[in-house]
This record gives sequence, structure tokens and C-alpha cells, in this order.
Amino acid sequence: MDQDQIVNTIIQTINTIFGNIFSSIDNTIFDNLDNIVFINKDILNNSFINKLLDAGSKNSLIYLADAFLLGISVFYIIRYYYFNIIDAKVEKPVQFFFKLLLFSLLINFSYFLAEQLLNITYLFSSAIQEIGKNIIHVDINFSELISYLNRILDIDSGELNLFSFDGLLKSFVSIGFVNLLLAYSLRFVVIQVLILFSPFSILSLINSSTSWIFKSWLRTLISLLLIQVVIPVILIVIFCIDGSNKILLVGGIYALSRVNSYIKEIFGGVSIDVSNNLGSFVSVLKK
Repeated sequence: MDQDQIVNTIIQTINTIFGNIFSSIDNTIFDNLDNIVFINKDILNNSFINKLLDAGSKNSLIYLADAFLLGISVFYIIRYYYFNIIDAKVEKPVQFFFKLLLFSLLINFSYFLAEQLLNITYLFSSAIQEIGKNIIHVDINFSELISYLNRILDIDSGELNLFSFDGLLKSFVSIGFVNLLLAYSLRFVVIQVLILFSPFSILSLINSSTSWIFKSWLRTLISLLLIQVVIPVILIVIFCIDGSNKILLVGGIYALSRVNSYIKEIFGGVSIDVSNNLGSFVSVLKK
């Protein structure tokens, strides 16, 4: 076997290996992306979370929040009598117990309110997807996106050539979507955690010194849910890009990975960029 044959064999082997990897990604990752990006109240439907959401159970977080509320009431009563003894100003009982009743209702309906927020977000994103489908006659989702990208990059017409321009773009796209899967999986989990702690975030409003907790909680939750509304718009733009301009397609994929950063800069919230978070974690360990 001469040198050229050895090189061709190595190249063919590399193309076959990466072709199988990218094919596996295509067959599994994009359906999962659709499920974890376009979420609704069904993300709360599992046995563990249902136990925490069940208001009638002693394991419920609402039960625990109500216990805290009762403790705050006892503390107010003690504080009220003590401040009267030392002739200091204290919040009037009528004002306090009205606020207590209001927050008690909000805490006990906190999961219902959170579910409605999830449903509203899902309706907005679904409406954008439907509008886009009616305009460009393409399903606006990640499953359709991979088929579209494969057609543009000529992946469907033959074997993958990793050492061609299309092969390099395919590599970038596949790696980018793996990063998206990790980032949106993190978003999925963080939204669940934020919703579980919604009774305590509302409870923090009962005192002005702790009200910042609710503001941070609400800003973070809304910023993560807004991602779901922006992504269909970016997908529509990607589908409208001329297939001959493949660099713009790369820009569209990059925009999908940066949605959280853009929203975070505008509204605040938390970062779900896995690579940045991992880099920060590693830098902390080095110190």
C-alpha cells in the first residue's frame, strides 16, 4: 500500500467516524431540543415534583411556606407588644394582617400562577411558530432545522467529507447544537427549581428588606422564559437565509447559542452558557 492509499484510508476512516457521530446527533439531539426548549406546565409532571407541589401534603413546599408565615405572625405579635412597651413605632395590626392574608392567598396559589406564566409563554412561542409556518411553509422547530441544514450542506447527497468547507460547517453546527442541548437542559432544570421555590419568593415580599429576593426570582424566571419566545424568531430568520450564503447560517446558529446572553444583558437573570460557567468553575479551582 503506497503513501497516497494510506492517507486516503485515514481520511476515509476519519470521515466515517465523524459521519456516524454527526448522524447520531441528528437522530437524537434535535427531538430532545424541541422538548426542552418549547416547554409548558408539563415540565412539572413527575412524581417527585408533584409531591412537593401537593398543597395538602406535609411534604409540600407550600405547607412549609405557610409554616414560615405563621412564624412571622407570631414574631409580629411579640414585636408589637414589645414596641408598645418601649413606646416605639410599629406597623398597625390591621395593615399587617391584611398583608398577611393577601400573601397567604398568593403563596397558596403560587404554583397555579407559575403554571399560567408557563402556559402564556408557550402560547406566545407556539403562535410565532405557527405564523412562521404559514409564511415560509416550514415547521419552525429544531427537527426541521437539521434537515434543512443537511440539505444546504449537501450532507444528504453523499458521505460526509470532514476536510471540505461543508464538512467543517457541519462540524461547527453539530458541536454548537450539543452546546445548545446542554445549555437548554440547564435552563429546563433552573426553571423547575425557580417554580418550586415560588412560594418562598412571594413570602419574601412581606418584608421590605427581603423583597429583593422576589425581584431577582421574577427577573430570572422571566428572562429564562423569554428565550422560548425569541428562539422561534431566530429559527424563522435561519429558514429564510439564502442557502448559497452558508456563512449566514453559521451566524444564525451562533445567535441561537447567544440568546440567553442577549436577554441577560437587557433584563438580567442567570447565565445558562455551559462553556462560560465551566470556564468560571475551572478558574475558581485554580485559585
